[in-house]
Amino acid sequence: MYELIITEKPNASKRIADALADGRPIKENIKGVPYYKISHGNKDLVIGCAVGHLFGLAEKEKSKGFKYPVFDIEWVPNYEISKSSEFSKKYFNVLKKLAKNAESFTVACDYDVEGEVIGLNIVRFICNRNDARRMKFSTLTKPDLIQAYNSAQATLDWGQAEAGETRHFLDYFYGINLSRALTSAITSTGMFKILSTGRVQGPALKIVVDREKEIQAFKSVPFWQIELNAEAKKSKIIAWHKEDKFWDKKKADAVMGKVKNEKKAKVISIERKKFKQSPPNPFDLTSLQTESYRCFGIKPKETLSIAQDLYSNGIISYPRTSSQQLPAAINYSKILKALAKNKNYENLCNELLKNKDLMPNNGKKTDPAHPAIYPTGISPRKLDDRPAKVFDLIAKRFMATFAEPSIRETMVINIDVKNEIFIARGSRTIEKNWHLFYQPYVKLEETELPEVKKDEIIDVSKIILHSKETQPPKRYTPSSIIKELEKRGLGTKATRADIIDRLYKRNYVKGESLEATDLGIHIIGVLENYCPKIIDEKLTRKFEEDMELIREKGKKKEQILKEAKKVLIEILKEFKIKQREIGEGLKTTFTETRAAITTVGDCPACKKGKLSIRKGKYGRFIACDRYPECKTTFKLPLSGRVDVSDKTCEHCNYPIVKMIKRGKRPQEVCINPDCPSKKVDIKIKPKKCSKCGEGDMVVRKSVYGAFLACNRYPKCRNIEKLDQNNSSKKKIKKKSNKKKPDKK
Repeated sequence: MYELIITEKPNASKRIADALADGRPIKENIKGVPYYKISHGNKDLVIGCAVGHLFGLAEKEKSKGFKYPVFDIEWVPNYEISKSSEFSKKYFNVLKKLAKNAESFTVACDYDVEGEVIGLNIVRFICNRNDARRMKFSTLTKPDLIQAYNSAQATLDWGQAEAGETRHFLDYFYGINLSRALTSAITSTGMFKILSTGRVQGPALKIVVDREKEIQAFKSVPFWQIELNAEAKKSKIIAWHKEDKFWDKKKADAVMGKVKNEKKAKVISIERKKFKQSPPNPFDLTSLQTESYRCFGIKPKETLSIAQDLYSNGIISYPRTSSQQLPAAINYSKILKALAKNKNYENLCNELLKNKDLMPNNGKKTDPAHPAIYPTGISPRKLDDRPAKVFDLIAKRFMATFAEPSIRETMVINIDVKNEIFIARGSRTIEKNWHLFYQPYVKLEETELPEVKKDEIIDVSKIILHSKETQPPKRYTPSSIIKELEKRGLGTKATRADIIDRLYKRNYVKGESLEATDLGIHIIGVLENYCPKIIDEKLTRKFEEDMELIREKGKKKEQILKEAKKVLIEILKEFKIKQREIGEGLKTTFTETRAAITTVGDCPACKKGKLSIRKGKYGRFIACDRYPECKTTFKLPLSGRVDVSDKTCEHCNYPIVKMIKRGKRPQEVCINPDCPSKKVDIKIKPKKCSKCGEGDMVVRKSVYGAFLACNRYPKCRNIEKLDQNNSSKKKIKKKSNKKKPDKK
């Protein structure tokens, strides 16, 4: 008999086994699923793993078609719900087998609401127990894991478990019922289209659409500004008229008429002000995602994925946190000493370690489960480009929080030109302090003004009248929308990036800056007209607050779900009454916007048709809409998203599309495989495939250009790049056909 420790992922099970084992862990596996046997003190322990959620929600009795409302649901194994989750069945079976001979159970899943739900479901549905011990840790380092095991609480965190389970039920209630209602509405008009929305997705889309409407309704107003260019002590001075914006052209012209020919100006006052600029706060997830996007252009969802991998390898603390505070218990000096072993951080860490009283500049935000994100001190092995950047950002942010405030100075010079006052503003850093620890990520304007004196006469080089217009509000970026959702209390730190990703996938938004598509705008318009409660952010926020109360044991799960059912029943009742009108509105929306989403451009062959993106037996392709009269087609890559554009290739005048792949910058490419820009003088010697040894490597063409491929495709998928000198480069790593486990 032994104690079974349940972990969330295979990597976590290995780290826990390595940390708790008195000797060397014994690794065993069943059908490729690893588990570990160890001795810890006088106990025998077995460490098994899940792969994120092994259970999902489903109807108890599957209804036909798109019947709603649906509230009678239950937890069932994920492999019974979806073919894409078939891989999880073997993990389910291994845990079930390990649980049979276990006398006690400890949950060691990530300590958050999702981890609690994963552990809870395994305990009650696989282990057939009502409760288990609970390990709590924020890093997968040996000291923290030993401490977490030795001080494990006797029960699951029931407040956290109930809050997490309530969230799953609420999201399912909203998702299935509203999506079925929308689909039924459009189906009632004779058009079939599966539509979906969710509890947070609808309000999130409305925020983007509202901004788009502001931009579309914006009317520019002209204004004028007067700029003074002067010189003093061989240094340039740029100053602006104190009026700043002139809304009356006549007034601006009058000032210009007065000063335009002047060659001298007088300094009438100088004001200097020094101030301390505090170091940054430690990272919570949102600020890490925001900073990663600002510094590297890495989107929030990818930043979270990278941070999760760094955590799983013990390199950083748990990233899904809303805390901006580092507790003394993590032992700051120990982490800095460990980081100092890395040559990149050695001098910086040693400088901080001279200070006996290390105190981070903690922020206001807290999290009941985890501290702010910090490096554990474990040196990462060679990291790929983006993970290395994110780790460097986290490490330097951690160090910067302990540094002294920087000293900055602002300088304001008032300049008189014929009784018209111009103001020059400058700012500079006098003492860098924390800037040294956070570089190159410090972005500050440094404008140094010359050392002039009051009543000094300076030379005027020119005075310029600028004609400008007011600008519409900016669109949200993937980073700023995350901050906006957090500010409005919509979604959670772990789900916001996924919500935005779904808006992209459903063609509700497009572009690097979130531009609401016609489809997104029309869907929100239909819902606002006929069923505004679906996109009511106040209602969504209320349920978020209720779930936090459940976590704090101030409310019960049953109470919240009962209220949610009541609200949904009212929404859906109203929806059914107006179903036909809603359907007609949605049908019109799709008819009008489908072409805009899929039309690539004019057909270069027949000159009459339009090229559009289509789906066939073998994937996506571009074809002329005059088929079969015109049989022009172009291949598209199997993976990644394709966005149409209004651009044409400067080399061949064929349309250009934007290819978007996860983890890579969007790439604009010409659809013409024979485009002169892709042409290379291809002369290759006959060669056998280096992978299968049977096929011959031949030249193929794609939307990206020419490459080498095995002629036994699809049996052999070996491909190689071609360089401009016509010699093949290293083999491209081909993605496996096996599906990866879904991350939590």
